[in-house]
Amino acid sequence: MSEADVVVRISPDDRRTGTPTPGMVREEAIATESTWAGLVRTEGGMLSGWHHHGDYESVIYVLTGSLRMESGPGGSIVTDAAPGDFLLVPRGAIHREGNPSVDQGTAVVVRSGQGEAVVNVDDPAPRA
Repeated sequence: MSEADVVVRISPDDRRTGTPTPGMVREEAIATESTWAGLVRTEGGMLSGWHHHGDYESVIYVLTGSLRMESGPGGSIVTDAAPGDFLLVPRGAIHREGNPSVDQGTAVVVRSGQGEAVVNVDDPAPRA
């Protein structure tokens, strides 16, 4: 049996600071050639910078607080999520997160793909 055949535990103290996006704190737990997983924290009332996740497809599970996602042409599509909700962010989808509540929000994020996991951009995709 090799080291690749055993289960690995990552404790909160083992998480690393993830790639920053204004308004968000990312904690990276796992980063392999094809998977990224971690925890994201947002303060109440925050609005992140625009970004996408390149060739990664992302699944988000909201633990606490509220999560508002803006995406689509010009950021015109708004999706609200609450604790217990899952969100799917397609590969290359430009978006930004907001936390419309007063409480801190936390979410677990798991990404599958390759390349840069976070690409910050200045603006959302233009309206069609």
